[in-house]
Amino acid sequence: MMNPILRKPLQPAGWAFLAMLCTGLPAQAGMLPAKNGTATNSTVAQVTVTGRITDEKNQPLPGATVIAKGTTGGTATNSSGDYSITVAGPQTVLIFSYVGYVSQEVTVGSKPVINIQLAPDLKQLTEVVVTGYGTLSKREVTSSIASIKPEEFNRGVVVSPAQLLQGKVAGLNITRSGDPNGTPSVTLRGPSTLREGSAQQPFYVIDGVPDASIDLIPPDDIVSIDVLRDASATAIYGARAANGVIIVTTKRAKSGQSQLTYSGYTALEQVSNRIDVLTGDEIRAYLKANGKTLAPADEDNVNTDWQKEVMRSPVSHSHTISFQGGSNNTLYGASVNYLDNPGVLRGSSRERTIIRANVQHSAFNNRLRLDLSVGNTFNTAKTIPSGVYENMVRYLPTVNVRNADGTFKENFGRGNSNPVSLIESITENRKTKTFMANGKIQAEILPNLFYNANLAIQDEQINYNYYANRYAQGALTTGGIAIRSSYANTKKIIESYFNYDKQFGNHDLKLLAGYSWQQDRQGDGFQTSTRGFVSDALLYNNLGLSSPPVGFVPDFGTTVIKTLRLISYYGRINYQYNDKYQIQASVRRDGSSAFGKNNQWGLFPTVSAGWQISKEPFMANVTAFSDLKLRVGYGVTGNSLGFDPFVSILRYGSTGRFYYNGSYINGVGPTQNENPDLKWEKTAMLNVGLDFGILKGRVTGSLEYYDKLTSDLIWTYPVSTTQYFVSTLTANAGKMSNKGVELTLSTTPIKTGRFTWRSNLNLAHNVNKITTLSNDKFTLNFIRTAFVGGRGQSGNSSQIVKEGLPIGTFNLWQYAGKNEKGISQYKKADGTLTTSPTSDDFVIGGNAQPKLIYGWNNSFTVGNFDLNVFVRGVTGNKILNASLAQLNGPSDANSYNQARIVLDEPFADINSYLVSSRYLESGSYLRLDNATLGYTIKTGAPAIRNLRVYVTASNLFVITKYRGIDPEMNLGGITPGIDNNNFYPKTRSFVLGANITF
Repeated sequence: MMNPILRKPLQPAGWAFLAMLCTGLPAQAGMLPAKNGTATNSTVAQVTVTGRITDEKNQPLPGATVIAKGTTGGTATNSSGDYSITVAGPQTVLIFSYVGYVSQEVTVGSKPVINIQLAPDLKQLTEVVVTGYGTLSKREVTSSIASIKPEEFNRGVVVSPAQLLQGKVAGLNITRSGDPNGTPSVTLRGPSTLREGSAQQPFYVIDGVPDASIDLIPPDDIVSIDVLRDASATAIYGARAANGVIIVTTKRAKSGQSQLTYSGYTALEQVSNRIDVLTGDEIRAYLKANGKTLAPADEDNVNTDWQKEVMRSPVSHSHTISFQGGSNNTLYGASVNYLDNPGVLRGSSRERTIIRANVQHSAFNNRLRLDLSVGNTFNTAKTIPSGVYENMVRYLPTVNVRNADGTFKENFGRGNSNPVSLIESITENRKTKTFMANGKIQAEILPNLFYNANLAIQDEQINYNYYANRYAQGALTTGGIAIRSSYANTKKIIESYFNYDKQFGNHDLKLLAGYSWQQDRQGDGFQTSTRGFVSDALLYNNLGLSSPPVGFVPDFGTTVIKTLRLISYYGRINYQYNDKYQIQASVRRDGSSAFGKNNQWGLFPTVSAGWQISKEPFMANVTAFSDLKLRVGYGVTGNSLGFDPFVSILRYGSTGRFYYNGSYINGVGPTQNENPDLKWEKTAMLNVGLDFGILKGRVTGSLEYYDKLTSDLIWTYPVSTTQYFVSTLTANAGKMSNKGVELTLSTTPIKTGRFTWRSNLNLAHNVNKITTLSNDKFTLNFIRTAFVGGRGQSGNSSQIVKEGLPIGTFNLWQYAGKNEKGISQYKKADGTLTTSPTSDDFVIGGNAQPKLIYGWNNSFTVGNFDLNVFVRGVTGNKILNASLAQLNGPSDANSYNQARIVLDEPFADINSYLVSSRYLESGSYLRLDNATLGYTIKTGAPAIRNLRVYVTASNLFVITKYRGIDPEMNLGGITPGIDNNNFYPKTRSFVLGANITF
């Protein structure tokens, strides 16, 4: 017989309780079903509870949360750790919590004052590492992964999140000039491809969205960055992971916490170094001493400092406001970031606004979780002509900036331009709008089995504008030249995967299986150009007012619409036994529409294992080690980044114009051969790591050894036109090796009641080598690169890619001093000397890749004061100072300005400017990159939970023997270490900032 209670209709309170179970929302206070099945309303009078929450050292915890269990009501402690909360009655259970500490539950009872001391959560303090489609505690990790937290980030004028990591991760080499619109060069464990651009960069994953734009994230929104360095960690991302994977995790609201934060700074920036060139008076004296004079048009009897004319000391500022809040089931957050970064060269700047929002909701007792994030970035980049870099040091200082009538002083017969005129006469900007939306669903289907679905779309709109007025070189007789373009790029991503996590006894098992789909559509837009404007007043804003000459052909650009699709299947297993032995294995199968029809699919397997040696019984009496773990991993990854979706197919394009039937017709013919066998570049890597801790954890670190071999390198090979339409074919043939050692140390030399000193050091050594450039189908002995140019040297290369040598190997004339006439001479291939070297006399010597990269960070805390000092540098590399070579031509001193070293040159030396080993200089440096002094203020104001003010000085000094503007050269691509009049000056900045939590 049915229980009579089950036959009894639900009372209103029962319906509320049922709704709560179905939605995961808490029932209203006093509406829980009573034991007899009827609703009861609390008749107990409300009480107010006060108290203070402190940490394990009895220090107040501002911002700790106090919640009445079973309700959404709560409060937070003030700056003194005090709280006050009104609850339903003595039976109420209060939950006290703070991030990083163990929560406590206390029944109110008759206690009007409840003081709580929270203890650190040792499980939370065990570092959590994001591994791709999941997380692991650091003790479970079997791969080479470096995790960087906000307190370790670089401070100062940060334009790209990549700058936060500069010098912080062993093996990760990041270089950047002072250009506000420059993109940092990021190389992990050496170059692994011969292709340029994004093919050299790591793969970025942001909040679980693969291949998302890193520029969507303001630095203050980042809570962690995980760098996956070896193949056993990166292979889960398959064909795009050969250069490493960088996973960025951003802020999310926490249950019961509601806070408003502001982070901002104002910075004064200045050029940190200038090229030492002659003044006008020094040029005149030098010419007079050698019996030469200036042309009348080049002599205004002035001393114009062209570097000073184009440089400035701007004020940059950045402001981020964010808000997080929510209840037990619904959390939300939003942030707005604004950055204004005028460059130190006039006319260059970057202005950026980022708006982000996120909402999370859980239902069915947290068995279903929904997460929606949106972000929009508005970026305006104003750039200057590249000719400014050369002309600000080469243009004669003996002339005025302007003529008497206000026009710019020019002498185009010399082949160079007034740098101020270049900036004023050419307007160039790029406006980029990037929108990304990401929706996530996580459902617990069965106990420990979770289904995850991520859907993301990224839409990028790029508008480019260019105008050269009627006074600009190259536009003097045109009436002004205007170019405008507008292109849209979109990404659509679907990730669908299952996670199964289960612990049973001493066994811990984690399983992953998933599917991924991505479509990239690029270049959807147009470009056009025109010329012949009546006035320069409207710039590029009304192309319809132009009157181009008869027969003018607009510049439609070379961008075409391209669609790339990728489909992937992947799986991973993590197993741990007795917290001592770990094993991980994964496999990913990727398909790409970019590759040849015979090789569109690739398989990328990996396996790794870990042994927690310190937990073995034989280590019980070894007190020296608090932690000792051995890791070994091997895996295969691919590289399809930066790939043209049409690279493997037969393509037709314009082959010139011809006259037919009274008009000019575009000729169309084959421009690219088909290669149905084109496939992925593959990188196989062995990694052996040792994690250790000594002196009871006061010293921790890791030692890594890796052996990385990239095969099937993609290059354009010469082929016979009897077999192919075109004389070149993009194909796989070469191999490249990288081997290295990395050391990371974290120490706490001093830790007392008020004073703490922490020191972190990372060192990385990498040896790169080209194993071969050929296979049984394609043969190539070497590749000449780095054509720096210069008078009479336009066809000369300065570097060579060759079997047995590393990328960035210099191949130059060997300088042998001066002969009896004072003319520079060089060694010939046969060992004799000559003043007229040829391309047959090039000698291999020196390399642009550092032998050692290092970073050393020291942080000190005294009471409320904190000081952080960070130095970094490289050693063992060479830089070709081609800029200096072009500034060392004695016979050209009446046409171009010269570097100060020309004063020691014989005027008769007609070879001094030739690019040779004379200008191959040490690129080693040590830089005091950042020094920050902060003070945390206890305001006592209930509205302000935390207030910290700080001052930062960036790039305070550099110790180097390099004679150029700065030794930190771009080390990406296949032409690293070249200084060739293309270097935007690095800056020194002084920052005043504040972080406020309300």
